[in-house]
Amino acid sequence: MSARAWRSAGSGAALVVVGLVAAVATLKAQARIARKVIGKPLGEEALAADRVYKKKYGDPIDLLLLGDSIAAGLGADDPRSTLGGELARRLTKATHRAVRLHTAAVVGAETSGLADQLAALPPGYRPHVAVIVVGGNDITHRVRVVDSRRQLGEAIRALRALGVEVVVGTCPDLGALRPLPQPLRSLGARASRQLAAAQREVTTELGGRAVSLADVVGPFFITQPDEMFALDRFHPSGAGYRRTAKAMLPSVLAALGLADSVPFGHHGPDERSSQPDATGAAARA
Repeated sequence: MSARAWRSAGSGAALVVVGLVAAVATLKAQARIARKVIGKPLGEEALAADRVYKKKYGDPIDLLLLGDSIAAGLGADDPRSTLGGELARRLTKATHRAVRLHTAAVVGAETSGLADQLAALPPGYRPHVAVIVVGGNDITHRVRVVDSRRQLGEAIRALRALGVEVVVGTCPDLGALRPLPQPLRSLGARASRQLAAAQREVTTELGGRAVSLADVVGPFFITQPDEMFALDRFHPSGAGYRRTAKAMLPSVLAALGLADSVPFGHHGPDERSSQPDATGAAARA
């Protein structure tokens, strides 16, 4: 290669580097703007929804909620409208059994926080089914997908080792968040889809069930944002949680052995996955 060609190639590479640096700077600036616009009008504590629902039915099903602010129900209008509250109430109607809800999810949690949530559970606690919704904070904090996948897998393994059935609501589509400017919103949409795919894969491999939230409820949040989102336009509203709970219920029932089929967007355990033993949640349900 001639000296002139080398200089030309070097100039081209320099322009690429400059362009990448500028792009990163732009995205960081947009992220700061988005955080300022969204703010924290809902605070950092979700409403407490834990109790026994329809106690008169007896024979309670123990339902555990793990994950981030969505699993915790931040943005709900009242405790009954949190994700856990909505799921518990729908589960009582479907089974005519009481449901004892325990929410261990933490607002702001990343997937790495699942280990601490499990460690904080009461000694000897064995829920029939654990519902996990996590991932959005991994995207906003740029956690590598491989790390998120591994951390989710560790939590699922720990639960499955206890005979607990697991249902994972995969990372929602961040492309539905209108406060995020472009191109940040498009990048968030792509990153959330990639993480959701990894979550679905590891969940089903380990014997859990995955619900693709981007597919089963994402269109409602995109087409009806004023109804589906809370005041901060980031977390679900009571209506958003009702829609999400309704969408997740079939997999929860299937995990408990109370449904033979699930609709589109629901993914059952891989045939090669291990199943809970006779002392596990499937037997107790």
